[in-house]
Amino acid sequence: QVQLVASGGGLVQTGGSLRLSCAASGRTFSSNTMAWFRQAPGKERELVAAISRYGSNIYYADSVKGRFTISRDNAKNAVYLQMNSLKPDDTAVYYCAADSTPLRFGIMAWQYAYWGQGTQVTVSS
Repeated sequence: QVQLVASGGGLVQTGGSLRLSCAASGRTFSSNTMAWFRQAPGKERELVAAISRYGSNIYYADSVKGRFTISRDNAKNAVYLQMNSLKPDDTAVYYCAADSTPLRFGIMAWQYAYWGQGTQVTVSS
């Protein structure tokens, strides 16, 4: 059974930092683009960051550029999201995901077949 388990969310003040982790099991995703999406109440799920298999391609949403850093460890089958200078607008449930097609660099939610359960990030003002 394939599982992605996200962790590291929590409550933090404006300007604070959090590091999200996502551990995959059941299959290896070393050939798949990994990503973090988020969804705030009443809003659509949006791509926050994506990283290709070796990290040569990285995408960040404009709203998080310069503040968030995505990374991965293929040996651990894991992906991470370091979030600095957090703002209240970053409050959302954050989901890790794996692209369904190896070697493709997906930036749309429908391209991702494997999803974690989500971890809540709340930034207080």
